[in-house]
Order: sequence, then structure tokens, then C-alpha cells
Amino acid sequence: MRNKLFIAASFSVLAVLVIFFLALILSLITQMQASVAVRGVDWAELIFAVKLTLLTATVSSLLAILFSIPVSYVLARYRFPLKSFVDALLYLPIVLSPIGLGAMLLIFFNTAPGRFIEDHIIRIVFEVPAIVAAQFIVIIGLAVSLVKSTFEHVNPEYENIARTLGATRLQALTRVLLPLSRNGILAAFLLTWARAVGEFGATVTLAGATPMKTETLPVAIFLSLASADVHRACALILISIAISLTVLIFIRKLYAFNTKSHA
Repeated sequence: MRNKLFIAASFSVLAVLVIFFLALILSLITQMQASVAVRGVDWAELIFAVKLTLLTATVSSLLAILFSIPVSYVLARYRFPLKSFVDALLYLPIVLSPIGLGAMLLIFFNTAPGRFIEDHIIRIVFEVPAIVAAQFIVIIGLAVSLVKSTFEHVNPEYENIARTLGATRLQALTRVLLPLSRNGILAAFLLTWARAVGEFGATVTLAGATPMKTETLPVAIFLSLASADVHRACALILISIAISLTVLIFIRKLYAFNTKSHA
């Protein structure tokens, strides 16, 4: 009897959460139907925001994964002084406010090294590269966390066997660890990509909110609400939800396939 009550209570909590999230989405659709756009749909601006979001999120996520692979390898396979501090420092972007991260970047680019980068290498502040930089600093902690967890679930003995057969550490990484971690790294990329798509705080702080220049989907939603265009804001939020759900469902399918292939 108690088991049945526990199961019923658990399903009830699940149902409440599902209904709540569906109600949020339904309220967007209802509000969109009831409201009138302040201005007509500017398809060029809408397409620009979607394309810029997808492009910058892809670039920043690829960079995050590329950086996280060697970092995660060191953290997962080696012990060294101050490892706990280094680990905590790299996880800082996960817990720190995105606006705080954006402010830190903005302040950095006002220092001598930052101004040198701006003057001699690439213009970043209030330009499109600022979006990539902001997204990268926000998602790098998540990327390291996910890739490190993936590496830790691969038995080091596989690499040791490769070493005894004459492989170098780099060869053991590229020919043994990475292939075994392929699905986990892909899932890490997709999750960091989805997070980058929804990034707003650091982006608007470092890149600004200029229409048709640094206007990602979250920035477009912000600009729509700032101009009291609720209709357009609802449409943009629904587009963001569709993108996010597609990625999350794909990740679930990937994990299910990975589980069956190792069964």
C-alpha cells in the first residue's frame, strides 16, 4: 500500500511539473493570439537574429569543446598541487552570474592586454566577436564538467593497454579515449550549444543590444519587451523553445542509442 502511495505521489509531482511547463508554453501562444504586434514582422531582422544566434553558438561551443578536451583529460587522469582550486576556478562560470562574467570581460578589455587585443588583433567589444567571447566564457565551465565526467567513466586501463603496445599518451588519447567518449563529447557539445543559444546576460553586457548587428534571439526578445511588443517577444520565445526542445530530444535519443549499443 505504501509503495503504491509513493508511486502515485511521485507521478503526481511529475504531472504537476509537466502541466506547469505546458501551461507556460500555452500562455505564450494565447498571449500571442490576443496581442497585436507593435510593428509588422520584420522577417529580415528575425532571420538575422536566428542566423546570428546559431552561428555564434556553434562557434563558441566548438571552441569550448576543443578547450575542454585537454583540460578535462588533465583533470580526469592526473593529480597535481592545487587541483581542487583549479577545478573550482574552472567551474566558476557555472555558478557566477552571466552579467558578472560579461562585466569581467568588459573590464578586461579595458586593461592594457585587452586594449592590445582590440587594437592589434581583433575588435571584440560591441562587435559580433563579443557574442562568441561572452557565450564561450559562460559555457566553458559546463563543457569542462561534462567532458571530464565522460572521461572519468572510461576505464584508464584501455589507455594503459595502448601504452604497453607502444602508443604515446597523445595516441592513447586520440585513438582510444576520444573514440570511446565520442557520444559523451557530442552530448556535451549539444548541451553547451543549447546553453549558448539562450545566453543573454554576458552577451548584452559585452556586445550590447544593437539591432541587425549584435541581435541574437535572447537580445531580440529583450528589445521586443523593451518596446512593449509582446506579440513579437512571444513569437521569438516560441522559436527559442522549438530550438531547445529539438536539441534536448536529440540528446535523449543519443543517450538511449548509446545505452543500447553498450548493453
